[in-house]
Amino acid sequence: MPRVLSQDLRERVVAAVDAGISCRAAAARFGVSAASAIRWRQLVVRNGTPAAKPQGGDRRAAR
Repeated sequence: MPRVLSQDLRERVVAAVDAGISCRAAAARFGVSAASAIRWRQLVVRNGTPAAKPQGGDRRAAR
């Protein structure tokens, strides 16, 4: 399973894209994939934040 990248990194990549840098250039600058940069930007447009969704866990504990 892929690791979750920090919220700070997500915000810095999105801020760079908002400043006028392309998603691919921002991804190369911060060392993440272009797909991640594009996805984070889309999350900001849709939800207002690039925050990660909660990861799965012990489903029995929620009962």
